[in-house]
Amino acid sequence: MKKPEQASSGQTRRDFIKNAAIASSFFIVPRHVLGGVGFTSPSDQLNLAAIGAGGKGASDIELASVGGRERVVALCDVDFSGSAKRSVERFPQAKLYADYREMLDKEKDIDALTISTPDHVHGPAAKYAMDRGKHVYVQKPMTHNIREARMLTQLARDKKVVTQMGNQGGSNPLLKLVQQWVDEDRIGPVSKVQIWTNRPVWPQGGPFPSPDPSKKPDALSWDLWLGPAPEIPYTPELHPFSWRGWWNYGTGALGDVGCHLIDIPFRTLGLMYPTDAECSVASVYSQMWNANYHPDGCPASSFITLHFAETAKSRSPIEMTWMDGGIKPAHPDIIPADHEIGGSGSANGVFIVGSKGIITTNINDSSPLMPKLYLNDGTVEIGPQTEEGFEREYGHQRLWVEACKAGFGSTEHKGLTSSFDYAGPMTETVLMGNLAIRSYLLKRQNAQGRDEFFGRRKLLWDGENMRITNLEEANQFVGREYRKGFEV
Repeated sequence: MKKPEQASSGQTRRDFIKNAAIASSFFIVPRHVLGGVGFTSPSDQLNLAAIGAGGKGASDIELASVGGRERVVALCDVDFSGSAKRSVERFPQAKLYADYREMLDKEKDIDALTISTPDHVHGPAAKYAMDRGKHVYVQKPMTHNIREARMLTQLARDKKVVTQMGNQGGSNPLLKLVQQWVDEDRIGPVSKVQIWTNRPVWPQGGPFPSPDPSKKPDALSWDLWLGPAPEIPYTPELHPFSWRGWWNYGTGALGDVGCHLIDIPFRTLGLMYPTDAECSVASVYSQMWNANYHPDGCPASSFITLHFAETAKSRSPIEMTWMDGGIKPAHPDIIPADHEIGGSGSANGVFIVGSKGIITTNINDSSPLMPKLYLNDGTVEIGPQTEEGFEREYGHQRLWVEACKAGFGSTEHKGLTSSFDYAGPMTETVLMGNLAIRSYLLKRQNAQGRDEFFGRRKLLWDGENMRITNLEEANQFVGREYRKGFEV
């Protein structure tokens, strides 16, 4: 096993990196002595790894390497025969692993890692890494359930590790314009937020797909893909993408884009935990399914209402509504009928509604944010409609890397837009919608022997204690059960 490099003081290489910024203020070595313009000393490099090297994971680790400035020492993926090939080709010196636990136990020199797996693995993998003092960048949603989000938020503080959730739109410079409009009281006290999306764009709402072990790719480690979820035979429709619509693995439309869309009002209005949650869902009936929709998966569409106490920025209580499956709010009278609301085709968007007007924006990921301001007096201000010249994904991964180097509590760390101190409560809010959806199908037999859906009510939420106070059965969805070896 490779031992950590040692500085002359007995420090490990990781300690040396953390102290480099302090040392540089007393003794500066000219760059040409170190190797010329563009040279990065090995002691200034982070040792990076990736858990999930294909799909979004490929771009996450590539951007975290900052064009090769940082050293990628290990890659973990359950199948290197697919899109993870891109990472293997990009980082040929990296060691390859199928099991993140083995990688972290063997590669002691890893400083920080990106986690870009299906949602159900985010929490177990992040905790395993953070327990070992590793900085983590975790794709959205930060976790699969509320309990995991609360636990990892506290763990980051306890372990003093630098964290970032992969909702890259949080680093979009155009958000400052939306924040400015709110802070300048352009739309007055805010009482309502409306959010909508065309997701899901994958199969959702029907029966659970049938397993077929004969179709398992030879290179796929299916048991490791399942991770904390119950053991089942290989199921083609789950891998590699359609897992999003099934509760054991994904978090539905909310988990996919909620951390982009809800992020905008949550951030600009300074929101915290909601006080309640209520939902209704689409009923899709067929003779084949013989059910409205299946409790082990997300519905085809949903409508969710959350309430928040007033904040210093909102100055009044807020009602937030979430619509997915193509449901949209009505076109407001103060917005011209030929103006698109939200993004292109009005498919995704956010309304921040105040007493004097409305701010509308698009999905906040790598798409144009397109902030627009409409006031009751007829004033219209439209922000930049393109984002030319912006760094790829707004430098979200690079900023995290630089904060890792500067250390926990540094100015760089405090400047991150989605460290777990922020991303944890925001993720909990996103996942409150799913808690309401899952509670919607809670049923029992009434005195006449008929099914009674007793979860279809407004759920009162004690955010500090993570509990539904008026329906005990709903609290089972605050966390989850874990398969042995993958506990959180």
